[in-house]
Amino acid sequence: MKKYLIAILMAMPLIASAQDNTWERIEQPQENKENPDAKYLAEGAVPEVDGIVCWQTTINAPGKSAQQIYDILYKQIDKMTHEPNQIKNSAIVVNDPEQGHLGAIFHEWLVFKNAALSLDRTQLNFQLKVRCYDEKADVQMLHISYDYDVERKPFHYTAEEWITDKYAVNKKHTKLYPVSAKFRRKTIDRKDFIFNKFATLLNEK
Repeated sequence: MKKYLIAILMAMPLIASAQDNTWERIEQPQENKENPDAKYLAEGAVPEVDGIVCWQTTINAPGKSAQQIYDILYKQIDKMTHEPNQIKNSAIVVNDPEQGHLGAIFHEWLVFKNAALSLDRTQLNFQLKVRCYDEKADVQMLHISYDYDVERKPFHYTAEEWITDKYAVNKKHTKLYPVSAKFRRKTIDRKDFIFNKFATLLNEK
């Protein structure tokens, strides 16, 4: 019996040590997850050109002529003007294949939340300008504004006074202001979708 107790006592430090190691593994702090708003807080996320919010990009299209690029983007932009999220008067307003110029205006629904008893959305207004060259296209999204709560008490905001860093981001540049945050996020997402769609179409073989 004594030998059995001695054996247990001698094993206890080992058992305690094993428990301590396990506890340490459990209590190790998890790695900090990336801020879900990092994309929307990034420097230049909402760029301004001469005081106007303007996203612009050059999309390369190796092997395609200016006319081919024009035809592809005209077809896509025309399709966009007839999508279900369009409200009214969305249209191509500049159609100059000889110069490679395309321009369109959009009035569309940007939905923040769509639940059974709650629909939160804004009318998003913007322009697209495209200049086509051999093997590339310059694209701009600008003249952006919002008409919010149009069914009840409409509010009109321009991008310059609503989603820029000055109006949508705190001074430490770590958080978005609650009210304008959803506008900034959704507008950036919409811009990314349009630009990425153009890039995909222009790089298809």
